[in-house]
Amino acid sequence: MGTFKIKCKVENIANRKKAAVIPKMLVDTGSEYTWVLAKTLEEIGIEREKKDLLFVMANGQKITRSVGFAIIRYDKFFTVDEVVFAEKGDLFLLGARTLEGLNLMIDSSRKKLVAAGPLPAA
Repeated sequence: MGTFKIKCKVENIANRKKAAVIPKMLVDTGSEYTWVLAKTLEEIGIEREKKDLLFVMANGQKITRSVGFAIIRYDKFFTVDEVVFAEKGDLFLLGARTLEGLNLMIDSSRKKLVAAGPLPAA
């Protein structure tokens, strides 16, 4: 399928004026969570709500990171999700949970995100 990056915006839930644009975020359906540089999240006032969550990296290494809550925006789409406070050496990722919340899917031939269509109901 290949990889691609997007530009998105991360906002503080309590104060939407506190926001940061992430110019190159890797779209990664292999990651459950979205990962944003800890310094960026701290600058916009996002707090560490869950601490020392255990993650397994692609190479099998186990690490711990903190998680907070943020609004993620891409184009006209937005969602509230948990974001990981990424540290030096971590990738900045747009994960599967955020993609689902945005109701977007990957168009692999064009390497872009597209609307996933109507949401299923019970």
